[in-house]
Order: sequence, then structure tokens, then C-alpha cells
Amino acid sequence: MKRVGVIGLGDMGSGFARNLIANGFETVGFDISEPRMVAFEALGGRRAADAAAVGAEADPVFVMVMTGDQAKAVILGDGLATTMKPGSTVILTATIHAQEARDIAHALDEKGIALIEPPVSGGYSGAQAGTLTMMAAAPDDVLDRARPVMAAVSGSIHRVGAEPGLGQIVKACLQALIGSIYTATFEASVLAAKAGIRGQVFHDVVSTSSAGCHAASNSLEKIIERSFENGGSRITTMHKDLAIALELARQLGVPLFTAATAMQLFEAGKTRFPDGDNWAVTRVLEEIAGAGLTR
Repeated sequence: MKRVGVIGLGDMGSGFARNLIANGFETVGFDISEPRMVAFEALGGRRAADAAAVGAEADPVFVMVMTGDQAKAVILGDGLATTMKPGSTVILTATIHAQEARDIAHALDEKGIALIEPPVSGGYSGAQAGTLTMMAAAPDDVLDRARPVMAAVSGSIHRVGAEPGLGQIVKACLQALIGSIYTATFEASVLAAKAGIRGQVFHDVVSTSSAGCHAASNSLEKIIERSFENGGSRITTMHKDLAIALELARQLGVPLFTAATAMQLFEAGKTRFPDGDNWAVTRVLEEIAGAGLTR
């Protein structure tokens, strides 16, 4: 049985582990959170003492952490690069800056370790269901070898190029779009509420119109249910992703007027409701307008 590693067993990584195990892969994992490790073992996973211990036992290894600094810490230094054998593969699914991914790829290349860089889209529900979209950057032969393992956690694997950093660039563009869809939906929901429109009516119209998409429909569903926390789509994650998109735009001299406004709304939401999910941004607008959409 092939042994696969997962580092980072939170909302997303726990979904990776669940689906790898369900697809017959022996899975060894590590997270700094003891409750997450206990939950991982309950799924049938094997606990490792640290990131290096995962690398000693597994190939490939998924890395699903929050930031570039965290990714470097668990992959480089005293992490995976010290124990994984030449010819093995790290699958970096975290969303980080493109240059950070390039730095990691260069360091691993010196060790003879391949990097696949497939940031994901689909959120908590997609991770748990194994239906995530992956934007994979790596040479074709490396991707071909890892594809069965990646397919266990993903519904769509897009090959975006061979060069490291390309996956992060595509993800940044995608998040600029998704963040903008979110905040436009949040604003429209408050406008509808203030005008006296019932939540289910507005949800049904949007979902069957040309504006209908998962991001908008799911957001409206959460809003009218008043479900703003503990859904696995944390406001802090989108805030970070929008910051990455805006930094890329700054580097390239591309104006992102809509995404910049979305970022400011997420900044307000993160400050006001730091433990909330994405749709908690709506509550900031509701407080200003004095109205909120309900079913």
C-alpha cells in the first residue's frame, strides 16, 4: 500500500486525510494541534512526531498550511527536505506568494526532491468531499506520477504549467474574482433586505439568473440562515488570499479596483468578526444599513 503524508490537518488538510484513507492510501500526518491529531487518528491515520518524521515515512507529502513562512518551516530547515529521499515529491497545496513557492522549489531541487504546486479551490466542503479544483504547476512527468494520489482529494486537476509559482499566480487571479463576487453578493443582500425583499425570494432569483454561481448562491444561503461562523470558510483565509492577489497586481502594475474594494470590506469584517466565516463581512454592512436578509 502506498503511504502518503499530510502536514496540516485543519479544515482543509483533514479533508485530504479523510479522502486519502477512503481511497485506500495509508496516511501519515502531522499538525501542531493535538485535537487535530486525535481526530486524524480517529479517521484511521498514523500520527508522526513532526514534519521530518512524515517525510521519513511517506511519499508524496501534501503540505496544507496557512502561510509561506509556515510552508518553508515544514518543508525546508528541519522539515521534509531533511528526510525525504531524492526522487520523492512534495505537493504544496497551500496558497502562498508565487516567489515563496519558487524559493521552496529551488531549495528542494538541490536535494533532488520534486515540487508540485497545486493550490486548491472549493473550501472546506470541497476538501471534505474530495471535489477540490487544483491549479497544478510541475513538469508533466512529475504530475503523472502523483496524479492518482491527487485525484483522491480533487475533482478537477488543471495543469497550468511546469514552472513553480504558476499555480500560485492562477490562484491569486481566481481569488481576486471570488473575493469580488463575495462582496458584491454581500452588498446586494443588504440592499434587498433594506428594501423589504424576503431572503428566500432573493436567493431563488439570484440562483437561477445570469448572476447565479456557487459563490453567490452559497453566500446567500449562509446569510439568510444567519450562519456566520464555524462553517470552515474562514474570513482570515480570504483576507490573506486577497492580500496575495493585490501584491501580485502591485508587482505587475495592474489596477484591481474591484478586488481592492473587496479587500477593504474583508479588512473590516476581519477586524469586527475575527472568528467569522467569509459571509460575516455582511454583518458589517448590515450594521451600517440597519437591515439584514433572513429566510
